[in-house]
Amino acid sequence: MSNNITGNEVIHQYLRHNKKFPHVLCAGCGHGIVLGTLIRSIHSLGIPKDDVVVVAGIGCSGRLAVYVDFNTVHTTHGRALSFATGIKMSNPKLNVICIMGDGDALSIGGNHLIHAARRNIGVTALVLNNNIYGMTGGQSSPATPEGSTTMTNPYGQLDKSFDTVELAKGAGANFVARGTVFHVNKLEKIMTQAIERPGFSLVEAITPCHTQFGRKNKYKSPVDMYNWLKKTAVPVERYNELPEDKRADRMPIGVFVERDRAGFEEKYYAMQRGFLKAAAKGGK
Repeated sequence: MSNNITGNEVIHQYLRHNKKFPHVLCAGCGHGIVLGTLIRSIHSLGIPKDDVVVVAGIGCSGRLAVYVDFNTVHTTHGRALSFATGIKMSNPKLNVICIMGDGDALSIGGNHLIHAARRNIGVTALVLNNNIYGMTGGQSSPATPEGSTTMTNPYGQLDKSFDTVELAKGAGANFVARGTVFHVNKLEKIMTQAIERPGFSLVEAITPCHTQFGRKNKYKSPVDMYNWLKKTAVPVERYNELPEDKRADRMPIGVFVERDRAGFEEKYYAMQRGFLKAAAKGGK
């Protein structure tokens, strides 16, 4: 794989050309931007295709694994992190990247997310947050903002939504970051950092779904949703300097946690080597 290529040439070298295109994503969807960002991050790190495993759950985001020429696994709904954990434990040398939507990661797979972060397994988790169950018709997800209108909450969402970043921080992830598909260069930088970091890394990518969420919530076009991202997102450093009353309609983006704790798989194999060494010496 040449590192001297740029732009679309990079993307094309990582796509499976025997798959049917165009893709299934709606016009204005940001998921393709996330996929392009992921590909450029892997390419910039010089990681061979055979050393990458992309594991995806079910939903619009789950389709991304189908298009890329890595080792890929399209799993059951909410269980992508379980499969990713097994792959990483069986071969720690692999770069395991797990792609999930907000419903996949925070609802059906919410318990897996908490414990993957607590365990600090060496997986890079990408949560593509479009605030809705898009593929199944626009039901509310745990990331749907309070007061929003959806197919299942036509009079407004009453639940308070999860903050993915705070959830991952609280559960103990090694690296936690948030970006948006409007701020592509920043998202790419964040994703590169996440892949390089040992232990469990989580990147929340805010990506608009105009078809199922935007049209029911004052956004007349996908452009309106991208303008909302432009207006709302602020670097976390600047967000932290804002007074409390100025934070309500703003969304911090950037890196929130950077730790260097060894991943679970590193500790497991170190323990195994210790036992084998002791056994070879006749100990317990």
